[in-house]
Amino acid sequence: MVDEIRLSLIDESSRDDHSRLTADDNCYYLFEYTSHRGYSFSSTNQLIANLKKKPSTAGHQGYHYKGRAIADCGLHLGRALNPDWLSQATLVPVPGSKAQGHPDHDDRIEQICRAMRQPPPDVRTLVVQTQSTAASHEAADGERVTVEELLAVYQINEALAAPVPRAIAIVDDVLTAGTHYRAMHIVLSARFPNVPITGLFIARRVFPDDDFGLEDL
Repeated sequence: MVDEIRLSLIDESSRDDHSRLTADDNCYYLFEYTSHRGYSFSSTNQLIANLKKKPSTAGHQGYHYKGRAIADCGLHLGRALNPDWLSQATLVPVPGSKAQGHPDHDDRIEQICRAMRQPPPDVRTLVVQTQSTAASHEAADGERVTVEELLAVYQINEALAAPVPRAIAIVDDVLTAGTHYRAMHIVLSARFPNVPITGLFIARRVFPDDDFGLEDL
């Protein structure tokens, strides 16, 4: 990783890679994760692989790299963001695929948000997932969760809804099709209709040259 890490905007040159995004979406990312390649392919692939280690494997060799990856991601995002914006924004982690109580319930995105600075910014789990779903990165092509399926299990945590956020950032690790972002955006914009929403991602998914034309819908 280089010292000067900056956020990049999803624009006309990259939006077609993420089929659930629209021209009105304001989404930023730090790195590019190469799909269909292992953790050894790049430093970003290794970072994401460490982030996604399952909590149920906590006793296994190498699990400690997950904590280091969480800290690194928080540090990189915190340094890349405008501190004035961060001081007045509400960061909303995308829930993991497993609901609370499941052995693999994972709050890594919330931990990343809290690691962005000290004291932590305004981090709120405003959207909770009431039932477990298949993890998108483990699902076969064509079997990934849909926006509609997520909307059926996403719920606003009203206990954390006040005060009304001034600005919302939906935070996740990897932007693929944008399915989770789209569902989060729908739920949050319905509850807070006048609040601007931004997407923040550790990485966006890209395909290697020999996979040109493939897309996970």
